[in-house]
Amino acid sequence: MDDVDNQLPDSKSIKKLMQGYAQILKSIPAEDPQREGLLKTPARAASAMQYFTKGYQEDGEAILRSAMFREDYSEMVIVKDIELYSLCEHHLLPFFGKAHVAYIPDGYIVGLSKLPRIVEVYARRLQVQERLTDQILHCIQRTLNPQGVAIVIEAQHMCMMMRGVQKQNSLTTTSAFTGAFQRVETRMEFLRLIGVRLH
Repeated sequence: MDDVDNQLPDSKSIKKLMQGYAQILKSIPAEDPQREGLLKTPARAASAMQYFTKGYQEDGEAILRSAMFREDYSEMVIVKDIELYSLCEHHLLPFFGKAHVAYIPDGYIVGLSKLPRIVEVYARRLQVQERLTDQILHCIQRTLNPQGVAIVIEAQHMCMMMRGVQKQNSLTTTSAFTGAFQRVETRMEFLRLIGVRLH
């Protein structure tokens, strides 16, 4: 048996996902769901989908609170080039890229590894890039209550690359800012430090 089969939890959600994927395979014209290569596909796909959407089971604010520390530091903190992988909710196709996250503390800092964790929490859901950007921003703002938060996401969308307009080199950029980053000079400093130009 494959390792993935050994990892499958015996849960209603997994069983429903497996049934759904089995039905999809049956619905593809001229395909045989009983051939060797597809026999375990529903189980593999169900396990993968559960992983792709594991962010629904995680609490971003709790993750940040677990590593908050009092500190007088009040300059910009940036974690850039955070890899992200998500699923477009319109076609269930991947989009992927990187996030750049910054905040200016106001009494509290957070363990640096928690910022990529927050990106992961919200990326591992059915998403649109615009909502993903806002959810990460507001989670940090609500929890740390810093002087400001900034986020830029740059991503490529398979729904544009594999279907539809089929543009292979297009890059979608979204951004959001709160507090101090709404001042032009602070925002421009952040953008300069991450090497991104917003037009």
